[in-house]
Amino acid sequence: MTALPRPTVVLLYQRTSLPWIFEGAARAGIDVVLVPRPDEEVRADRLPPAVVELLPLDVEGDPAGALEALRKRHEARPFQGVTTLYDPLVPFAAEAAELLGLPGIGRDTALGAQDKRVMRERLTAAGLNVPRFVRIDGPDPEPGLAAAAELDFPVVVKPAHGFSSLGVTRADSPEALRGTVAEVRRVCAAKLGAADAALVVEEYLDGPEFAVESLASGGRVRVLSVGYKGEPVGPYFEESVYRAPAVLPEAVRDAVVREVTAAHAALGIADGPTHTELRLRGGTRPYLLEMGARIGGSGVSHYVASHVSGVDLAAEALRIAVGGAPAGGYGEGLAEPVGAAANYIVPCGGHGRISAVHGLDALREDPRVDHVVQMLFPGDEVRPYPDFTGYPAFVLSRHGGTAEAEEFHALLDRSVRVDYAEEETA
Repeated sequence: MTALPRPTVVLLYQRTSLPWIFEGAARAGIDVVLVPRPDEEVRADRLPPAVVELLPLDVEGDPAGALEALRKRHEARPFQGVTTLYDPLVPFAAEAAELLGLPGIGRDTALGAQDKRVMRERLTAAGLNVPRFVRIDGPDPEPGLAAAAELDFPVVVKPAHGFSSLGVTRADSPEALRGTVAEVRRVCAAKLGAADAALVVEEYLDGPEFAVESLASGGRVRVLSVGYKGEPVGPYFEESVYRAPAVLPEAVRDAVVREVTAAHAALGIADGPTHTELRLRGGTRPYLLEMGARIGGSGVSHYVASHVSGVDLAAEALRIAVGGAPAGGYGEGLAEPVGAAANYIVPCGGHGRISAVHGLDALREDPRVDHVVQMLFPGDEVRPYPDFTGYPAFVLSRHGGTAEAEEFHALLDRSVRVDYAEEETA
């Protein structure tokens, strides 16, 4: 009996140092054609699990050329899906899938999950909780600035197509807003190549922040985990913790699940993984900050969600990406927690040239820690916020409960730090 060929997915711009999606592909029996990131050298003799081919493409610099290259590759040797965990490429992946007749959420849906202006408008139209906001579009910011001055301050300025903490800045008064908008646009010009980048200005939401990991299939939404992300107040909203499952009153937890489920419908995300960040205004009412149509944190969300829910998020997301159904046949609503997991996001704690990163070596031997993923090293230059260089490291760990994870993170607050070289003066 002849074995059926393994399905193949094209995976765009995934860092090989973050292993979860590759391991998930191996478990799902799916081959990966990796389009490597331009800033990462991937050796053909040291490929991650399930990767059968490297396909270098300049997706951000030449999207039309990348689409044509994918079309030719599909014509020569068909693949069954295109996906990414890199937020800026979510619309491109959806467009490529549409062009080639492959499974996907569609470019219009992907745009709503990546462009914060469109997302805010669609969530508002659906009657969901949205802070008052103003768009700033085009080269002339004056109309947007005038409208934004009527909002209740403080406000938060965000790049419409930003990701992570890039450019996100609080402005405390109408007088400060003009300079904040100019500074965020400067960062966007340097990092996104957009001198007149579109922005969103929205009223600041008080209350704690949470991340929600979900999996949609055929329009049914399974919430895998709700995790606590701290209570950042700005001005630059640097992330530091992620602990799940979050300890919440039942009524508040149910409100979070309802809001996230309704947001899937409002944005049209019927299939695939989502990573949602939200705030509980006043500690009780959920307001979405964003919903990404992807696994969050370049795969970190798989680590958290899988250990909290028992669901193999990476493998299931790839099965959906190639046109299959999730093997678990999950229902709707919130999954019952089966464990606790955490990510300690090592803060930059300053800027300049890194001279040392302390405390990580000991953690690699800690039985609670599964992964220490270091991204910044001595010699690397960290730019001051609102620019965003990246985080020094992730420390991913499993615990007996959320309280134990909180104690562990308190220990890391004392033992992990980044030192910077003293600036030389003439």
